[in-house]
Amino acid sequence: MPPLKTIAKKKPASAVMLPDYALEMEAGAPARLVCGVDEAGRGPLAGPVVAAAVIIDFSNCPDGLNDSKKLDAVRREELFAVLSGCAEIGIGVASVEEIDAVNILQATMLAMTRAVASLPRAPQFALVDGNRCPPDITCASRAVIGGDGLALSIAAASIAAKVTRDRMMAELALAHPGYGFERHMGYGTPAHLEAISRLGPSAHHRRSFAPIRNILSPGP
Repeated sequence: MPPLKTIAKKKPASAVMLPDYALEMEAGAPARLVCGVDEAGRGPLAGPVVAAAVIIDFSNCPDGLNDSKKLDAVRREELFAVLSGCAEIGIGVASVEEIDAVNILQATMLAMTRAVASLPRAPQFALVDGNRCPPDITCASRAVIGGDGLALSIAAASIAAKVTRDRMMAELALAHPGYGFERHMGYGTPAHLEAISRLGPSAHHRRSFAPIRNILSPGP
C-alpha cells in the first residue's frame, strides 16, 4: 500500500492572516534576543529613509500588530504608544544627503544597521523585512520577504519606522510650507509634483531620484 499523503487544509478565503511569533521562536526567542527590522520611506521623492528595530515581549504584546500599510494613521499611533512602553525600540535614519551619495538601497541598509545598533540591548538575531540583510549588521540575521505581515517583531518595526518618519515629515511641512509633506509624506503624488514644479525642489528633496534630477537638469 502506498504511503498516505498529508494534505494541508486550506484556510477559508475570508480568513485574515496576521503576524505571529513563529519566526522569532525559530530564531531562538525568547531565550535569545531576537529583533525585527523594517524601514519606511524608500520610495518618496523627499525626506530621509527611517528604519526601526524592535524586540518584543510576546507575553506583553499589544493586539493588532500588523504591516503598517494595513493600518490607518490613528491605529499606528496607538500601537506605537503601547510598544514604546512594552518593547525595546531602536531607530536609525539615513539622510537625504546619504541617499543621494550612496543610493537608496545602500542608505536603507545603513539606516537598518543604525536601528539595530541603537537598541538598548544588543540582539543576537535579526529578522529583516525584504530580500536581503544589511551587510554590517552586528548579529546573525535572516531576510524575510513580506516579513511585516508574518512576524510580530517585524510588524512592530514597520509601525515604529512609519510613525517616526511621518512625524519627521510633519515637522518638515512646518519648515517648508507649500509642498504638502504632511499629507503625502514625500511620495510623488500629482499634488506633490505640481508643488515641486511651482516652488522648485527643497533642500529635503532627493536629487538622485529621476523626477527631481530631471527638474534640476532638464534635457534638451
